Amino acid sequence: MANLPADVINSLKAAVKGRVVVPTDPDYDEVRTIWNAMIQRRPSVIVQCASADDAATALAFARENQLDIAVRGAGHNIAGNAICDYGLVIDFSNMKTVQVDPDQRRAFVEPGATLADFDAAVQAHGLATPVGINSTTGIAGLTLGGGFGWLTRQYGLTVDNLVGADLVMADGSKLHASNSENPDLFWAIRGGGGNFGIVTRFEFALHPVGPEILAGLMVFPFGQAKQVLNRYREFVETAPEELNVWVVMRRAPPLPFLPEEVHGKEVVVLAIFYGGEISKGEELIAPLRQFGDAHGEHIGAQPYSAWQQAFDPLLTPGARNYWKSHNFTELQDGALDCMIQYAGQLPSDQCEIFIGLIAGAANRVAVDAMAYPSRDARFVLNVHARWDQAKDDDPCRDWARSFFKASKPYASGGAYVNFMTEEEGDRVASAYGANHQRLAQLKKQYDPDNLFHLNQNIRPRS
Repeated sequence: MANLPADVINSLKAAVKGRVVVPTDPDYDEVRTIWNAMIQRRPSVIVQCASADDAATALAFARENQLDIAVRGAGHNIAGNAICDYGLVIDFSNMKTVQVDPDQRRAFVEPGATLADFDAAVQAHGLATPVGINSTTGIAGLTLGGGFGWLTRQYGLTVDNLVGADLVMADGSKLHASNSENPDLFWAIRGGGGNFGIVTRFEFALHPVGPEILAGLMVFPFGQAKQVLNRYREFVETAPEELNVWVVMRRAPPLPFLPEEVHGKEVVVLAIFYGGEISKGEELIAPLRQFGDAHGEHIGAQPYSAWQQAFDPLLTPGARNYWKSHNFTELQDGALDCMIQYAGQLPSDQCEIFIGLIAGAANRVAVDAMAYPSRDARFVLNVHARWDQAKDDDPCRDWARSFFKASKPYASGGAYVNFMTEEEGDRVASAYGANHQRLAQLKKQYDPDNLFHLNQNIRPRS
């Protein structure tokens, strides 16, 4: 660990409005902890910013002292990019303000805000924008990598709804990026991750949603997985974009609507969301009940913000997590067979395979409209290995890697950077496809020294 002299640290403390945390502070371990317990890194200094100016000051300090820079929003990224060894962390966890202009349907969001912070603020006005499905996820990392969730079929990706951003650049300057101001930079940050600068404020377009929506779960026996998946594949081909249905294969948690004998057994779950009129949604989801003989269901009208938190108990911080992910343009028979095979070999009670349906508005955006390129993806598959003890690292990771390899022949070849682990730097070029060359050129323009390299890194080149 870099041993920074006390007078150097004191100069930093005097220069920022926020708090500076160092390894000798009693809460250092708490402050450096992030969502994925597999990531244990020890930065030399953490700056808990109170303003965008603090970020610029911290960045200048890191450059002067030749420290690596990590940027933390909510610390939820699977690869652990929010924290670093020996370097400096620019921590936005205390900057969570969400301001809403309901007349213009705009939200202005600080980079430490979580999805829970965002949803609470915008739902007070009956508005929302597509974000993820776990409310402790940070809006910053989610957005910069793409972002998708229940509203994506209807309104596109999170990044499709970004209309502007304020950034601190590698040279310390501050820029605003939008379609009309620094449009190249705006193109790059919509999917290019944290490669181009530090976003200190996001501006999103909002849409009328809720506040009540129809949502819930249908849980089927794992022995019926093939017929459920086949019927699901047929059903979603004609389902309206206001309706979204995801598939989760895992061992059943002790949900109160399930018989006790099902708890801990492999199941197939349909997670259902409909954002329109409740009675119309009930009509649309009725055919799902014919997919098999369900163990049980729990579906009804509920606040959108409550459904956004429904999966939080399965994704609490403190567990060890390892993900592998593919995009799919279609679900071939071989892909479904592979999913069923590996869902029958779960190495822990917390492991799961999910299929996220994103077909719709996002597919109607041009591949080169912004950095995020995977416009042919209709489904995103995530194999989510999750466990509690370090002794289970190898079997859980091996299971995820083996499934990833076995399912690759059926995938589209793209990748979702937010689901990529720290070891997958070799997938960055394929993740961006035809947009990678332009991204590398813009990296050369905006960050020629690759100061922002603790990410799914795009290296600068002419």
